[in-house]
Amino acid sequence: MINFQYVRTSIVKTALSLINKDPKATFIAGGTNLVDLMKRGVTAPEKLIDINHLPLKKIELVNNVLQIGALTANSAVAENALVKEKFPLLMLALQSGASAQLRNVATVGGNMMQRTRCGYFYDITMPCNKREPGSGCGAIGGYNRMHAIFGTSESCIAVHPSDMCVGLVALDAKVVIAGSKGERRINFIDFHRLAGNTPEKDNNLQKGELIMRVDIPTNNLNKNFHYLKVRDRSSYAFALVAVAAALDLKDGKINDVRLAMGGVAHKPWRLTAAEAFLKGKEATKANFEAAAQLAMKDAKGYGENDFKLKLAPNTIVEALTVAKAKA
Repeated sequence: MINFQYVRTSIVKTALSLINKDPKATFIAGGTNLVDLMKRGVTAPEKLIDINHLPLKKIELVNNVLQIGALTANSAVAENALVKEKFPLLMLALQSGASAQLRNVATVGGNMMQRTRCGYFYDITMPCNKREPGSGCGAIGGYNRMHAIFGTSESCIAVHPSDMCVGLVALDAKVVIAGSKGERRINFIDFHRLAGNTPEKDNNLQKGELIMRVDIPTNNLNKNFHYLKVRDRSSYAFALVAVAAALDLKDGKINDVRLAMGGVAHKPWRLTAAEAFLKGKEATKANFEAAAQLAMKDAKGYGENDFKLKLAPNTIVEALTVAKAKA
């Protein structure tokens, strides 16, 4: 790890001014991902701007929209009474992520900003277009058991690692971002990027911008829901496949539905075609299976991750089945 400068501020305007003055500076909050990257030499910021004291830790309901400050700890969100009552799907997603110790430190904004957990990205001796554009993708033709089956490119097949973000994309969240020109809002589904030809860009946050909060509109999806994470061990493991499922049922029919996946793409993967298919239909296993097959359109394996082509639709069906069965 190289030497770096460290500064701390408790004022949003000052934080934005500091980041805009220094192109080699970066924000640090919980640091659960950034510090790992610095230790391994993957990233080397010359200045860290500690934003932990910014006033961005509120969780409150405003005009039927739950506002969650970007510096709120993952554990605080999962344990919040409003989240448990109105967005239990998010609670389950958060509880599935990392360890309890990490959730106590990791922040909402930091969780959104974490980099993909590809071994070739973390190993600076190996080729990685994400770390060094133009050097190649070691995972294509290499060890790719954990890698993407949707939205891949010749440049990168890494997956986004967050569970929280899968829950947020399923809940139609929005991201409020501050910059030198004021605030802007972006749909959560548009915050993260597919790799394309620019895998080094994980999201659409611009240099000099700061995530302020996440807004989630209230809905009727807080009774029949499930977050199913399939992983190699029961704790502190990234998803092989994860599914966030929520149903609004009326007289046995699906009035509304949300489906999103993790562990399968460079960004949280929303299953919009499967949702459209299920709306208005009976909540039956046959319909769940048909929706799961529809969701797998354009999926592609890369050898060692071919098992995901079967695991993913089975996980979708199981998540929907458990969600339906909840009282």
